[in-house]
Amino acid sequence: MAGVKSAHGAAIVGSGPNGLAAAVTLARAGIPVTVFEAADRIGGGARTLERVTPGVLHDVCSAIHPMALATEFFREFELERRVRFAVPDASYAQPLDGAAGPWAAVAYRDLDRTAQELGRDGAAYARLYRPLLARLDGVQDAALGGAPLRIPADPLGAIALGARALEQGSGALWNRRFREEAAPALLAGVAAHAVGRLPGLAPAGVAAVIGAMGHARGWPVPIGGSRAITNALAADLIDHGGRFETGWTIRDIGELDGFRVKLFDTSAPALARIAGGALPRGYARRLESFRFGDGAAKVDFVLDAPIPWADPRVAEAPTVHLGGTRAEVAAAENAVARGIHPERPFVLLAQPTEFDPGRNPAGVNAVWSYTHVPAGSDRDVSGAVIAQIERFAPGFRDLIRDFRVTTAAELGEYNANYAGGDISAGAISLRQILARPTLARDPWRTPVQGLYLCSSATAPGPGVHGLPGWYAAKSALRNEFGMGAPALGITG
Repeated sequence: MAGVKSAHGAAIVGSGPNGLAAAVTLARAGIPVTVFEAADRIGGGARTLERVTPGVLHDVCSAIHPMALATEFFREFELERRVRFAVPDASYAQPLDGAAGPWAAVAYRDLDRTAQELGRDGAAYARLYRPLLARLDGVQDAALGGAPLRIPADPLGAIALGARALEQGSGALWNRRFREEAAPALLAGVAAHAVGRLPGLAPAGVAAVIGAMGHARGWPVPIGGSRAITNALAADLIDHGGRFETGWTIRDIGELDGFRVKLFDTSAPALARIAGGALPRGYARRLESFRFGDGAAKVDFVLDAPIPWADPRVAEAPTVHLGGTRAEVAAAENAVARGIHPERPFVLLAQPTEFDPGRNPAGVNAVWSYTHVPAGSDRDVSGAVIAQIERFAPGFRDLIRDFRVTTAAELGEYNANYAGGDISAGAISLRQILARPTLARDPWRTPVQGLYLCSSATAPGPGVHGLPGWYAAKSALRNEFGMGAPALGITG
């Protein structure tokens, strides 16, 4: 295929949130931008489609967005002025059962309310999170502020984050604060977002950061689905002269010869494959050896009524972590890490209908869920997922009008960045947090002039926050054009 010619422009390969963040940043700086997307529509991990039943919308990957109102890129982009969000008082819930009957731990934006409902462990739970909330900007900067090889803007915030990651990531310490089941279960459900062994330093860090966001700013539901975020970014790009080429798979970097800069919102091995001999061999080997984690298998439901939770408070939270106690969640996640499909898996469930009732026709309850499975699994997990929901919501299965399973293998086919169903585009481990994909002051910049990696395979990692794309674009502006970052706000 002949190269696409653009003497001074930028090519973005991939239109997920990171690719779009990079595209918007470059276009705002006056750089002609073309975004290439292999699929027939843009969005990557932030698409909303009719997945189960015609006329009923489900988010394809991400559904609830802890970072949408919190991270620096979206704050500068003024996302909250462009997209409407519902921000419930309850961020997430963890149903439990036992001799005392069904009940739940609920994480509210109000930390004191959360602590009050956690009984004897409430004070200990509050002491865990209060220092993080007191220095939240510093905590977020330490976790998401750029390359790991830098001095944090707020060293005390970084210390608070590190201390909690060390405590909750240690098998010897992670239950030392608590005497009952609710508080540690609430922490385990958030830590399980990292898709890895529990306890662990990286999952504990995830729990500290996004848990603190839940207690400070909430876990927002975008009105209209995740595509509302994609549409806001795409509209801004078009307003500043950018354009899209969909249904176009870039297989060789030579196709982009005419562009001055190329930014790849792809996995690390994909960049090595596409760039081929253009990359120094040592750097290419590091990209090729970037490790993927275990997979996610998705089950989307259409229900005739809201989920009949045994504890009605669970309906107040858009995100529900299903897995029982901390020990049960850890057992399920550790089984997956050993290549086993657990009988009682950890299930992450989103129930947006109560918070965005206009998304779908009246009377339709669209429920989104996924569970973790060994990488590349092609198993239909619907039976285990339904049983786990039914465990905490008796009568759930009787409300199912229709459902659709997407296996981990199918997720990998849907999005090339999700190898084997790894929705993080690379395992979340301590090593791959520090070296994502390489240990460098500018991990988005490759050794080849004008070539950048801007996906969640780079720092600061996965999540719908646009930060890898923004950081990569700022690096390209600085190194290739001698320019600073442009204003991104509506009036910018």
